[in-house]
Amino acid sequence: MTNKLKLLTTGSLAAALLVSAAPAFAAGTTAGTVITNNVTVDYQVGGVAQTQRTASDNFTVDRRINLTVAEVGAVTTSVVPGQSGASVAFTLTNTSNAPLDFSLAGTQQAGGTAAHGGTDNFDVTAFSLFRDVNGNNLYDAGTDTAITFADELAADASITILVVGNIPGTQLNGDVSGVRLAATAREAGTASALGAAITETAGANTSGVDTVFADAAGVVDAARDGAHSDDDDFTVVTATLNVTKTSRVISDPVNNTTNPKMIPGAVIEYCIAVANTGAAAATNVDIDDSVPGQLTFNAGTILLNGTVTGLVCNADGVAGGTFTDPLVEGTIASIAAGATRTLVFRATVN
Repeated sequence: MTNKLKLLTTGSLAAALLVSAAPAFAAGTTAGTVITNNVTVDYQVGGVAQTQRTASDNFTVDRRINLTVAEVGAVTTSVVPGQSGASVAFTLTNTSNAPLDFSLAGTQQAGGTAAHGGTDNFDVTAFSLFRDVNGNNLYDAGTDTAITFADELAADASITILVVGNIPGTQLNGDVSGVRLAATAREAGTASALGAAITETAGANTSGVDTVFADAAGVVDAARDGAHSDDDDFTVVTATLNVTKTSRVISDPVNNTTNPKMIPGAVIEYCIAVANTGAAAATNVDIDDSVPGQLTFNAGTILLNGTVTGLVCNADGVAGGTFTDPLVEGTIASIAAGATRTLVFRATVN
C-alpha cells in the first residue's frame, strides 16, 4: 500500500468518525438536501505520477412524512359537574424531515369504552381546540389561543393542543366523556394559512424530492396515511349526597324521659343526616329546615357536624347554626367522600 493510499484511508476513517459522532434527530437530514460524494484516484505508470482522476455523485434527500399525536399523561382527567373550561392535553410532534403544517380535528366519542376504561355516556359542551401557550397542559382563558391547524411546525418540533369543553351540571359521579384529536400533515404554505394536502410519491425514485409517508397507525387512522390520532377522556368525580331526616321524643310533661310520648309539651329532637356516597368531598353544605307551626324551636339546641352510628344520629356535633323563625339553618364546611355528617336540633310540641 502506498503512503498516499494509507493517508486516504486514514482520512476516510476520520470523516466516518465525525459523521458517527454527530447528534441524531428523529427527523434526520432535511428534505431537499443535496448530498455530494467525491472520490479521487492517484496512480503511477513506470514510477511516474499521472494526472489525478476524480468522480462525484449527487443525490437529493427525499421527504419523509411522520408525526405523532399523543395524550399528555396516561390517566383520565377528573372534572366536576358545571365545570367550565375543562381540558385534556395532547402533544403533536413533527418527526418528518421537513417543516409542515398540520390540520387538526377534535371529535367526541359516541358511546363505547373510553380511553381509560370507562364507558362514554355524555358530551361536553362548547367543544373546542386551543394551543397551550404557557405550557402548563391546562386551559387558561385569555392566555391560550383557539386553533384549527398547526402552522409551520419545524422538524422535530412539538406543540401542545388542548381539547376544551364545559361539563354539564347534570352529570353524575363516574360519568365519562371520551374525546379524540387527529392531525394530518399538510404542505408548509404561507404563514398563518393552512398548506395544501400532501400526496405520497408513487413509482420509482426520482431525481427530485419525493414524498414518503412513514407514520404509524393511530386510534382511527391507518399506518402510512400522513395522519395520526389519539384518545383521552374526562371522568366526573363529584359528591353524591343522600339526605335523611329522623325524629325522636326526648321527654314529655307527664312521663318525663321514661317512655315519653308525642303529646303537647313533648320535646322532639330532629336529626338531618347528610351522607356523601360520591368520590369527592362536598363543601359548604348548607342545610335549611323549616320548623312546622305546631312546634316551638328550642333555642341553643342546634348541633352541627355530628356523626351517626348505623342509622342512629349521635349528639356529638358542635354548637352553631342560626334560627330565624321559622328557619333552622346550618352550614357544614366539608363532608368527605364516604362520610355522613348531621345537623341536630330540638323543638317542643305546642
